[in-house]
Amino acid sequence: MDRVLISLIPILLLATFLFGFRTLILLAVVCLTGLITEYAAMRLVNGSKAKVSESALVSCFLFTLTLPPATPYWVAALGIAFGLFFGKGVFGGFGKNIFNPALIGRCFIYISFPAYLTVRWTEPFSRFPGGLIRYDSGVDAITSATPMVAAQGGSPDYLSLLSGLTAGSLGETSAVLILAAAIYLLVTRSASWIIMLSTFGGFISLSTILYITGVIQTDPLAAVLSGGILFAVVFMATDPVSAPGQLISKIIYGALIGILSVAIRNFSLFTEGVMFAVLIANAFVPLIDRQVKTLTARKKVTA
Repeated sequence: MDRVLISLIPILLLATFLFGFRTLILLAVVCLTGLITEYAAMRLVNGSKAKVSESALVSCFLFTLTLPPATPYWVAALGIAFGLFFGKGVFGGFGKNIFNPALIGRCFIYISFPAYLTVRWTEPFSRFPGGLIRYDSGVDAITSATPMVAAQGGSPDYLSLLSGLTAGSLGETSAVLILAAAIYLLVTRSASWIIMLSTFGGFISLSTILYITGVIQTDPLAAVLSGGILFAVVFMATDPVSAPGQLISKIIYGALIGILSVAIRNFSLFTEGVMFAVLIANAFVPLIDRQVKTLTARKKVTA
């Protein structure tokens, strides 16, 4: 958990530079609400022995970084409270939850308050010191396109997608920093490279097939660099609690997330499908694990 938080610090600093120190206030609101919610939920489960796990803080950081910069404080607070209570607390706390709590919270506010998460995109600062000394940019660009929408329109700016100097959710704009975080987590053995690779493989494979056949107009590189797919691959899909533990299960799980992300992104009303893809895959983890164990046992018997 410590290493995940460390890997998020550069991403958080860039988000503050791009969108103002409102980012840090939003994070503080989410963390305070999340920790209170976690404690309250654990009081119901464990009584006087209740304690807050470090994973709650990780969920708060991840949840905040998936939000658009202009997300109202009360919406963010409601989202993380819902995510930690119904996505984690009702299952019994840390290590017992089926779904990723941060994504449960984001899914809840995405469906309940779609305007705040789909059309209100803040233009980022581009010159130093940018938002490091300002509350926000003061520009709520209601008609501004996110990188993913721009890429779907056939005009992706690859340099901006790599650097992060573009509109988007707080932690999902810079591909370079997300990839750097992935390298750090892999080197320190804090995340599963199998899940990362299989998720990326499923996403890029289906995107390439659909692009070559003319079904979609977004080229695979732009599809990978835009939206929240990279952030989800590195931080959400690899959640050790909601992800499977067996090798074959990890491959199936990751590929399922990648394929579903492409399908939902391109063939549904939702412009970003990875959030729903991870949650759907979370629901299938027990079934995947059970079937893999059954097949493995049969092979041992026949051998």
